[in-house]
Amino acid sequence: MENTLPKRRKLPHDRPPWAGDEAIYFITLCCDPRGRNQLCEAPVAWRLFETIEFRHARGEMYVHLCVLMPDHLHGLMSFPSHVSMRKLIADWKESASRRAHVVWQRDFFDHRLRHADSYTEK
Repeated sequence: MENTLPKRRKLPHDRPPWAGDEAIYFITLCCDPRGRNQLCEAPVAWRLFETIEFRHARGEMYVHLCVLMPDHLHGLMSFPSHVSMRKLIADWKESASRRAHVVWQRDFFDHRLRHADSYTEK
């Protein structure tokens, strides 16, 4: 008997109309496959941070914090209202993949922080 899991649907990643540029999102990006260290090697980490600093300096995203784990990363990020979070993350993942030779899972997880307590907790 074939073991088939339900296919994950695409997440919306839409900014609520009332969320301004100052909104902070908790972002999680996972590597493929999970469980293999792709991110916590010094050359890879430096390249990833360089791509983040580049986009931060251009004002495409504002990175408050980025933590690399062996097979995923967490970030606290803000995005200008004229920027599509979905497109920016997809473009960044493609660029980071080329520069740092990281293989990412499709999509990402985002959660808008609603209170200062959430920021401190994350």
